[in-house]
Amino acid sequence: MIRITGLGKDRSQGGSVFTLEVPQFSVEPGELVAVVGASGCGKSTLLDILALVMAPTRAEDFGFRAGEADSEHDIRRLWRLGDEASLAALRRDYLGYVLQTGGLLPFLSVRENIELSARIRGCGPAGQRLYVLAERLGLEGCLDRMPGALSVGQRQRVAIARALVHAPRLVLADEPTAAVDKARARAVMADLEALARDEGVAVVLVTHDVDLVSGHADRTYTFDVVQTSENVTRSTCYPLQQGVAA
Repeated sequence: MIRITGLGKDRSQGGSVFTLEVPQFSVEPGELVAVVGASGCGKSTLLDILALVMAPTRAEDFGFRAGEADSEHDIRRLWRLGDEASLAALRRDYLGYVLQTGGLLPFLSVRENIELSARIRGCGPAGQRLYVLAERLGLEGCLDRMPGALSVGQRQRVAIARALVHAPRLVLADEPTAAVDKARARAVMADLEALARDEGVAVVLVTHDVDLVSGHADRTYTFDVVQTSENVTRSTCYPLQQGVAA
């Protein structure tokens, strides 16, 4: 689904330069791929690049294929051409995003929050899929409540349902368990893994908690961070041993 080779992103702030290098990165349909590392290593930068909202500084290859029957999209070319319309269409039609804080709109009900991504895509009311997801995530009794009346764990599950209701092919989850306790975090991980397996969705999950993804992730990427000079930091993304989140 995603194939990246020789990608780099340079970011400058206040005289300091941070460079993220991604020699190789891939994710296939039905896989759960974990990206782990400490704060400041480049996890969020990588996720923004995968979400097609941040252009890489350079890339040898950046391919995106929504399904076996679909042609591959050359993301590097789209960024080079400044083709934001095509990038936006890919984000709308194929990507789901689970924010670290949930990102629910407080003035919409749970049902309306979940339906939001389907409406943006132009699918209309989510209908039966909404109820299937709500039941699966234990939200069937909460649909008419407002986000402020939910627990932190419930709000996170609403965010997951919203990211999935329009049937995306790739789900990106940014620290989706950061605001919940350990038991709920493991339940969220199990939900994401089951959805990947059952629906053939590719899931990329960013977390600082290595233990949390152990036994769930098909592949795990982490970072080697080196201070190359007083003002320059280089972080290189690399895969850990297959199926191991050491």
